[in-house]
Amino acid sequence: MYSSVGPAAEVLQVDRVAIPKPGPNQVRVRLSFSGVNPTDVKSRLGAVPRDIAEFQIPHQDGAGVIDIVGANVDPARIGERVWVMLAASDSVYGTAAEYCVVDVGLVRALPESIPFELGATLGVPAVTAAHCVLGDGAVAGQVVLVHGGAGGVGRCAIEIAKWAGATVVATASTDAKRAVAMSAGADHVFDYRDESAVADVLAAVGPVDRIIEVNLPANLEFDLGVSRPGSVVACYAADGDDPVIPRRRLMTANLTLQFMLLYTLAPAALSAAVSAVESALADGALTMPPVRFFELEEIVAAHEAQEGGSAERVLIRC
Repeated sequence: MYSSVGPAAEVLQVDRVAIPKPGPNQVRVRLSFSGVNPTDVKSRLGAVPRDIAEFQIPHQDGAGVIDIVGANVDPARIGERVWVMLAASDSVYGTAAEYCVVDVGLVRALPESIPFELGATLGVPAVTAAHCVLGDGAVAGQVVLVHGGAGGVGRCAIEIAKWAGATVVATASTDAKRAVAMSAGADHVFDYRDESAVADVLAAVGPVDRIIEVNLPANLEFDLGVSRPGSVVACYAADGDDPVIPRRRLMTANLTLQFMLLYTLAPAALSAAVSAVESALADGALTMPPVRFFELEEIVAAHEAQEGGSAERVLIRC
């Protein structure tokens, strides 16, 4: 938990607070694992201003079992295995704890065949990826380029795009990260820093139809180089300085730039993305990524590992 924003070692601490009770239309989840994502690090650093009353328990994603339900929630859900999303988006009770309380719509049934570890890697990455890949409709028969194919969103985007029938090209910066993207099912993986990368993509698959973009300022020239009229660039992250938008070149290319933030998605769009994740999960298309595990008492190290840009996902045992 933290009561002020700043570096992990300065503000994060493990402490005890009263176990929360669910209100109307809420459930309490006894957590097994908590997922650490870049958005959690940015929130703890104060990148998005937010008032903190007494404390904030971090992390949006997790998995566990419903142990208490509030009013208006079917008591039969007690004992249900679930994955949790957006737990800390409007609550002090994130998933980096033994328990969290969330609105019932933010917990989704986790099939018995799916381990809690995998459930805790869904949430922000998988739902974001599903919207970026499928937000405009089917991609079957299209070519989808995923930048940052070893990242949480990137790896999910590869798996969802392949599940949806697309040819997938990914980029990654190291041998280890390229291996992660390839293991997720990418048809081709390139180092975006290579001078020949744009030509390599075009030689492999021709112009791409859809680009899942993690860093628009760094990759805009690349995206223009591999696109065709009608291509869509779906941007889900805001790293780096704001880009200078070359309006004439974008107009000439007939390229569409889209921007999304999971926390402000329209309800219908969020519901559609969650449904796509559940369908892909049921079909076995979403698989366990490489993971590095930490104990709850090691939360500082877990955040520092996430900030370090590891090719592994970071999970905390609760």
